[in-house]
Amino acid sequence: MTPNQRGIGMTSQRTRDRLITRLKEQGIKSPDVLAVMKDLPRHLFVDEALASRAYEDTALPIGHGQTISQPFIVAKMTEVLLQGIAKNKVLEVGTGSGYQTAVLSRLVERVFSVERISPLQNQARERFYQLKFNNIKLKHSDGSWGWEDNAPYDGIIVTCAPEQVPQELLKQLAPGGRLVIPVGGSSGQSLRVIDRNGNTFEETELDAVSFVPLLSGQI
Repeated sequence: MTPNQRGIGMTSQRTRDRLITRLKEQGIKSPDVLAVMKDLPRHLFVDEALASRAYEDTALPIGHGQTISQPFIVAKMTEVLLQGIAKNKVLEVGTGSGYQTAVLSRLVERVFSVERISPLQNQARERFYQLKFNNIKLKHSDGSWGWEDNAPYDGIIVTCAPEQVPQELLKQLAPGGRLVIPVGGSSGQSLRVIDRNGNTFEETELDAVSFVPLLSGQI
């Protein structure tokens, strides 16, 4: 890891360690998730002007009306997604900065990620190249369509909120697979977990959350 990746000052390993302590205090238990987030340089996934805030437990703007999710939310969604499923192939809807993608890439065999905003996708691709993360495939696409060519997926994680669960994503979930998705509109959102058992889907509602909306189209 280069000095830039290791970080200095407010992006140092000591600062990251404090974040991991906070995540544990908030109930994150997976040693694998905690280890990845302790090692991963989050400051490389935000604008340089915001690097000193990269290890605060807060969402940060990344441009184009989008945000990099709060570390606790990344850890929670990752922990919930991967608990008890196969870890061969995961789809992410909403690459954004690429931080959630990078966390997943350290924990599963292959990650497929779709993003509708081309400049964000290009930035994420460059970050993955610099970090030598080679098990990630990206597509510029409307996220509600998923990525049918590589389905079915053991897990699907969605980092933006539709008002209803897209049926295409349910179709692309493998039997025994799991979908983690925020759902809702201006009146409120909640984090949902949907497990597929054959052709039936069991839905569990977790916490109230706040995500940018899932929008259609590509830019």
